[in-house]
Amino acid sequence: MKKILLSAIIFASPVKATPLFQDLSNNLPHHTYAGDWNHFVGGGVAIMDCNGDSLPDIFASGGDEPAMLLLNQGDFKFQEYDLPNILGSTGAYPIDINGDGHMDLFVLRLGKNIVLKGSEDCNFTDATKEFGIPNKDQWSTAFSAWWQDERLPYMAIGNYVDLNDPDGPFFACDSHQLITPETGTYRTVVLEPGFCSLSMLAARDASGTKRLRISNDRQYYVRNGHEQMWDISENRFLNDADGWKKFSIWGMGIASRDITGDGRDEVVLTSMGDQLLRIAGADGTYSNAPFSTGTYAHRPYFGDDGRPSTGWHAQFGDVDNDGHADLFISKGNVDQMPSNAIRDPNNLLMQQSDGTFLETGQTAGVASLERGRGAALADFDLDGLLDILVLNRRAPMEIYRNITETQGHWIGITLLQDGGNVNAVGSLVKVGNDSQQLVIGGGHAGGQAVPLHFGLGTSTQVNIAVEWPNGLVTHHSAKADQIITIQR
Repeated sequence: MKKILLSAIIFASPVKATPLFQDLSNNLPHHTYAGDWNHFVGGGVAIMDCNGDSLPDIFASGGDEPAMLLLNQGDFKFQEYDLPNILGSTGAYPIDINGDGHMDLFVLRLGKNIVLKGSEDCNFTDATKEFGIPNKDQWSTAFSAWWQDERLPYMAIGNYVDLNDPDGPFFACDSHQLITPETGTYRTVVLEPGFCSLSMLAARDASGTKRLRISNDRQYYVRNGHEQMWDISENRFLNDADGWKKFSIWGMGIASRDITGDGRDEVVLTSMGDQLLRIAGADGTYSNAPFSTGTYAHRPYFGDDGRPSTGWHAQFGDVDNDGHADLFISKGNVDQMPSNAIRDPNNLLMQQSDGTFLETGQTAGVASLERGRGAALADFDLDGLLDILVLNRRAPMEIYRNITETQGHWIGITLLQDGGNVNAVGSLVKVGNDSQQLVIGGGHAGGQAVPLHFGLGTSTQVNIAVEWPNGLVTHHSAKADQIITIQR
């Protein structure tokens, strides 16, 4: 394989820039993700606009501390806002369940999960019973959702250790739950076996088929477990006969993005050790990227701690708007695990024009040595540059403003349609040869509902193709450096 990535051909003469971030963490109210061993994992953040001002707001899980809602006041000022007292939260994902145009929050917990119904003024209320969401005491650490028609969503929950197993916690993984809509309510289908999942993502795989990828923690399934793929239409796990070769990692998070320009998403799976980039092939299967690609990020890149890294949240995003998707990974020891690095900096891997990735975390100013967990790449000040938020275990949250001086053009795209799936989850958006799926899930215990961000390099005018969830394809053109809304 001579060249892994082809995105250099998307835009002519892409801008190259040295990324730089300003630490504005002091602007955040004090909040940490705390707790004993059952909060070693989790710590996700949900990013969405809950009051209609276009500024991304923040829901931060708290573990043993109360979860927190932060309203974006602009200019990187954030104000804590009233929220029902939620303890035991491990993460959250924004999703408009009832199709009313306001983002709800599916809150994962150590205990019964909670669904918060959103309103135009960010007054979230517990609507778990109102929405008919079945729940019971479990240790939930992963979530994904999709629509199979234009009414109610299907929601998958990944559960970690079965706390009711007297032989636990080791080798005592709980089952997954698939919450499926019925007339006006939901019922639960159990997906087994479960191997202590820490991330789920419903998206088109390398074959173009919508499937649910499940990344699992090998720490608890050393004997028999492996990564899983659930076929949504056939309601079954894939196996060797489907081309799904079993492999096992200490799976923590999932990032998905087409970085080769062929319309098929690659995936990054974070873990204790290698951060595994898997290249989507034309035959519908995946292969591991060569080590020379630069994405394995298996040890700290500065300092004298040579033990393996521990990766958590991973997310692709074009940090310098040069037309090449970059990769951020939050890092941090589980707690004091002696087999892995204690001082473990976050990664900011910038994609180069030849398809390789270059580590810039330290020079960019985001190489925190706290125990990172959930994170987000999002444009918090609407200046067209992706900023970074990190939720840490037993340390304050951090936020970094992108102040990269030389950058390319950009465009943000919001989709809307009639029906229950108002945000057109499941769509595929193409800008030139670049593409992104609109999904709910992935990351580590948290996700986003914000405009899809595309870096454009030197291009000032773009052609956009949207493949909507029902298969309809529409074409649009727009000027760069703005957020646009496309209505089906």
